[in-house]
Amino acid sequence: MDNKQLEQQLKRRSKAAKLEIWGRTISLTALLLIVAVVVAIIGFVASKGIATFTSNHVNLWDFLSGKNWNPGITDAHGKPEVGALPMIVGSFLITILSAIVATPFAIGTAVFMNEISPNRGAKILQPVTELLVGIPSVVYGFIGLSVVVPATRAIFGGSGFGILSGTCVLFVMILPTVTSMSADALKAVPRYYREASLALGATQWQTIYKVVLRAATPGLMTAVVFGMARAFGEALAVQMVIGNAALMPSSLVSPSATLTSVLTTGIGNTVMGSLQNNALWSLALVLLLMSLVFNLIIRLIGRKGRLQ
Repeated sequence: MDNKQLEQQLKRRSKAAKLEIWGRTISLTALLLIVAVVVAIIGFVASKGIATFTSNHVNLWDFLSGKNWNPGITDAHGKPEVGALPMIVGSFLITILSAIVATPFAIGTAVFMNEISPNRGAKILQPVTELLVGIPSVVYGFIGLSVVVPATRAIFGGSGFGILSGTCVLFVMILPTVTSMSADALKAVPRYYREASLALGATQWQTIYKVVLRAATPGLMTAVVFGMARAFGEALAVQMVIGNAALMPSSLVSPSATLTSVLTTGIGNTVMGSLQNNALWSLALVLLLMSLVFNLIIRLIGRKGRLQ
């Protein structure tokens, strides 16, 4: 074998190198495809959402602060009634209340599974949590319609539909998400934190409260915000129990509406390009922007946790 043939063999790519190039190409293609899909979705929703303000000349402040939602009717000044404030307030109320109710239960369950009784907790509570994750939204909605709404009507009066019923349903729906992420946050706390605390004479509860939970605070906050993002975007179950009345909530038991409930009930009953349809796309744009804000908050909390 002469030197030229030897040089060609040395320069020839091996089978492993070719497979590595193929793997990198496929991974890069998949990444670019995902980015393109996300950009396309954001661009599509944004182009449809801003049509209310560019084509129909609706004032942005009137849209965000208006209290009357009836796009097919104009007010005394000849402006369409496209006030989205009742749905925005309803979405935030039901999201915040469900997160407030779910957080103590989720953190308590995670503490029990990881700190108090890891073996028994993993055998009993973890399968139950996973079972709750697998239940479809429509089942939660039917249970809320059959159990929660009549109970709310019997205890607090009214029709039973409203923010309170939606909060009870969403509380159960986001509980598995917050619980599993809280458990992961507690598991990430180094073991020597606990050992050092116990060695200094702290009790188990003092160690949990003053050491473990404080060290896991960024992860727990991420779990809560992630649960709020899940609650903010829920549509079907909330639609079945909230009453779907586009009115400012006067109480927790008065019929209300959220961004998702108005979207799901109205988007199929409008003509593409009409003011009614464009106004619904504007609600979808608000919903998308809020989802992006929740994701940004999660990233900021995670970055702060890494810095600590």
